[in-house]
Amino acid sequence: MKYLLVKPHTSLEVAKRFLEFLHLEPLDLEIVAGGIGPQHDVRILDLSLSRKPPADFAAELRRFQPQVIGFSGYSNQARNVKELAGSAKTVLPQALVVTGGIHATIAPEDYGLPGTIDLVIRGEGATAMRRLTAAFDAGAPLPEDRVFLPVGSAKFGELAALPPPELPPYDQVPRPRRELIDRARYFCVWSGDFGERLPTLFPRMATVRTSVGCPYSCSFCVVHHLANGKYLQREPEDVVDEIAGIPEEHIYFVDDEMYINARRTRRLAELLIERGIRKKYVSWARSDTICRNVELFRLWKQAGLTVLYIGLESMDERTLTDYHKGYTPETNQRAVGILRELGIGLHAALMVNPDFTREDFLRVRKTALALAPAEVSFTVFSPPPGTPLWKQHRGEFICADPHAFYDCMHTLLPTRLPLKTFYRYFALLYLHTFRRNPWRMKKNKAPLRELLRLFTAGARCGWSLWHIWKDYPASVRGRREY
Repeated sequence: MKYLLVKPHTSLEVAKRFLEFLHLEPLDLEIVAGGIGPQHDVRILDLSLSRKPPADFAAELRRFQPQVIGFSGYSNQARNVKELAGSAKTVLPQALVVTGGIHATIAPEDYGLPGTIDLVIRGEGATAMRRLTAAFDAGAPLPEDRVFLPVGSAKFGELAALPPPELPPYDQVPRPRRELIDRARYFCVWSGDFGERLPTLFPRMATVRTSVGCPYSCSFCVVHHLANGKYLQREPEDVVDEIAGIPEEHIYFVDDEMYINARRTRRLAELLIERGIRKKYVSWARSDTICRNVELFRLWKQAGLTVLYIGLESMDERTLTDYHKGYTPETNQRAVGILRELGIGLHAALMVNPDFTREDFLRVRKTALALAPAEVSFTVFSPPPGTPLWKQHRGEFICADPHAFYDCMHTLLPTRLPLKTFYRYFALLYLHTFRRNPWRMKKNKAPLRELLRLFTAGARCGWSLWHIWKDYPASVRGRREY
């Protein structure tokens, strides 16, 4: 059989602009493809790379003629998934249209569209696709349970109302089929070391997943809900074997929090060093994890850890408590100091709230500038879809389709400041920190065309941030301060 796995595009301008700095391969679909098996013809279509996604999708349908069309996607891509699914049924009415991914797992009822979508899959897509493929090969009917929700079934609503299914043990998850995509098209902007001469500011970047889930329950995060509070981990030897076969020099670990099990990640670093695998790594960690495991991160620095993303969120104790972070501003400050002492680059993620005043924005700006030199990004607090917090605030959302605006940049809740003022202050946070980011402060040498590409991307991103308030309907844009 022929399977076409589709990563949908995004329609939000600011999200597209950030892809000019970090554009990662569709690892989730590569892993799903691993569950289908080599006896079938599988292709991956990444529409985030396309300038004309609907036209390119229709052309691929006519060219490939798949019997199964599978979509992944986040909540802000759900509208596009539904439109593409409708197009698929027009071009290939007999094809089985399947949706999976995060949105399908946390809000399956949103894909309950008979005649457009045939099957919703929740949870780990690779093991689910292995079961689905086995059913096809045996001529059996579609499964129907907490993982497989046939659209139009009498039980669809009942199954969609259940919590997400339990994730399978990680040793049941197949390796990704990386050969199915054009690897030259995925990259991450790179600042290098002080004074380094860089051949490119946009090196190719591979992604690796060593764990799924997170045992913590931050109020703004959907991961705990997706994984039912579980934290599933791969064996270090398996991870290192995979890394050894990856040609790219730069690797981005996409785990939500990779270092929670210090013993496991210590062994992983030791194996990388023992086997002489020299690469440059980017990953995420919590502040308290860093503070508890200084020697672990010293070892990872030796193994090649170059940049660490930390969700600092705030340096205000009350705010951290509201976010259920489980630690104090002093923990954040200590973690930043540890990374500086170890020589590991910092990417700090800070969050603003819809009820921010001008003084709140100025306080965040002061916090961000004190982190320099560091990459700093900002997000806007929003209730995660599918969680109790989402249900609690459902009546307050300022947009008719809140899923479409859930990208951690668009507010779903009313802002204290007028919306235009709120986003002008938000855009200025990026502007002020850009002036002190590592690319500027390290004074590295790079080809002129690369520097022009970086600053052009920065200008386009800044323009989209400055005008993000225009994405909302006029009735919302014109509201005054409350």
